[in-house]
Amino acid sequence: MANNTENAWLENLARQTGIRRAILVHGEVQDVCYSRETDEYRSVTDVILRTIKGQGFSQVVIWDKFSGAQGLAPETWKGMVKEATLGTAEKKACSDDYEVGPRSSTLNSAGVGATPTSAEDFLSVVYYHMVNPKRERYAFVLDWSQYLFGNANALSDQERQWLLIISKAIRNAPLPLDAESMAKPTNIIVLLCQKLGGIPPAIYQGNPSVQDIAVPGPGHQERENFLKRTTDKWKLRSNPKPGEIAFTDFVDALEGMSLRDIQQLIKLSRQVSGDALTFENLINLYRYGDQKSPWEDLSRAKLKTIRESLKKRVKGQDEAVEKVASVIIRAYTGLSGLQHSKKQRMPKGVLFFVGPTGVGKTELAKSLAQFLFGDEDACIRFDMSEFNHEQSDQRLVGAPPGYVGYEEGGQLTNAIKKRPFSVLLFDEIEKAHVRILDKFLQILEDGRLTDGKGETVYFSETVIIFTSNIGASEVTPENDPSSVRKQFLSKVEDHFVIIAKRPELLNRIGDNIVPFNFIIGDEFLVAIAKTKLQPLRERLKEKYRITDIVFDDEAKAMHALAKTVDQRMGGRGVLNEIVKRIIDPLAEFLFSEEENMAFYAGRSVIVHQAGDTAIFAFEMR
Repeated sequence: MANNTENAWLENLARQTGIRRAILVHGEVQDVCYSRETDEYRSVTDVILRTIKGQGFSQVVIWDKFSGAQGLAPETWKGMVKEATLGTAEKKACSDDYEVGPRSSTLNSAGVGATPTSAEDFLSVVYYHMVNPKRERYAFVLDWSQYLFGNANALSDQERQWLLIISKAIRNAPLPLDAESMAKPTNIIVLLCQKLGGIPPAIYQGNPSVQDIAVPGPGHQERENFLKRTTDKWKLRSNPKPGEIAFTDFVDALEGMSLRDIQQLIKLSRQVSGDALTFENLINLYRYGDQKSPWEDLSRAKLKTIRESLKKRVKGQDEAVEKVASVIIRAYTGLSGLQHSKKQRMPKGVLFFVGPTGVGKTELAKSLAQFLFGDEDACIRFDMSEFNHEQSDQRLVGAPPGYVGYEEGGQLTNAIKKRPFSVLLFDEIEKAHVRILDKFLQILEDGRLTDGKGETVYFSETVIIFTSNIGASEVTPENDPSSVRKQFLSKVEDHFVIIAKRPELLNRIGDNIVPFNFIIGDEFLVAIAKTKLQPLRERLKEKYRITDIVFDDEAKAMHALAKTVDQRMGGRGVLNEIVKRIIDPLAEFLFSEEENMAFYAGRSVIVHQAGDTAIFAFEMR
């Protein structure tokens, strides 16, 4: 039937059918699995039915609300109907709550493949044969049973009746005590559903006659066996062979997929036009609709420029830039999950930026998104101060079924579905509710999340960055940067270990906690100011076709501007002063100068400084 590693849950199902009166089978029941009986992959439902039949049952009857009863010859089914209809004593036994006998003529005219049997009629037959067992052993399988009941806390009268019939059939079934009967299975009810939550808990909670069995997604051994059995069916650029490292990587890359997914991957591999794809590209095409990952555009030559590229926008944070570069290079070399790794499901990198405000934490995240994906908008930012309530996790991953906003999904999961290749920036993580941190533990451990609608999203193509101001009000600038870094690291550890009580989050991040330096000295502020002027130059060129902004003495002007900045505000203070002393006065100048856009085309804005002050006047030339 099954070995110890492949479909082990089938062994438990076979064992439980011999001793229980009811079994709830839930989980990946819509998938396929290997059937040793037929030596092929068949639907999980079909394999379940074959497994039950193989335990000594005379008949296995399967029913759902659409197809009715199946699995019996019409004559046999009509005989069972007749017995249930004439079972007046049994109807009386359960009439203290509800009438259980057939309430319509459906059964008397229905056979397998004919008019579908109603739930009331089918359950009446189930009840009769459960409490009046004959020599024949019957297994009654209710397929799609999650559609039989609504909300467990708001069942209709009809649903309560169905629940009562099933519950009493389980309770009132006689307990065989003779040796011969004990060696055989009794009549049994089996409910198949995708989620256990779709079945009212009253059926199984605290009931020793009922056992629930979860059908898991395919594990490593099952995926490996599937690939071995289908090696000749794939059309790939290079088909990995068992025993090769690439084959193991292929098995790992399929983690989180069902066997149906993998079957569809085979079809996709044979339908792709043009050259055959690598298995990595094929998986990208299947998951994201794009066979090429932006990560593949990285090259050694490009990565050699990462430090210089990031430093163009982030000033005075050489240690932080160095750490980011090392994380990306580690990923590129395959040692943290980017290429040829057994951890392909993990995010490409995880970083934790901590330090005072305005020192470049967010700017570095945006710069990294620009470098990796060619677009600053690939940095998706979440302000975690908005997620400080216990139920805030529902905003990230979506509300459960039945709750307001369920159809909308979660902000985080929706963002990843739209843009799987991205830098995720979780700003001010210390302000999030601790329940949110548990979601991050799952992301960092498994590289995926299941949203409220039951859809799985993957974070394997992302870089995750947390930022925090923990300790910024307590740690003071000192001449020794190493002392400042140690203080910040200590504050972060205290917060997550003592206050949040989530030391495991720090364990997942490891040594990627990056303290940022205080911005001390005019030189850093001047460098930041020059960087912040560039977007203004580009905007004037785009809107007015103004060629440039020209200062009488730009270095002198930037030093004067730096003198006005509150150094505690860092780079954000520089931007505020630029807006106050340059952008606002320039806007007034342009507004009063000329309405005709042609007047500005091809000309420059000349900026005159009043002495050594940060007071500026403008003219067109």
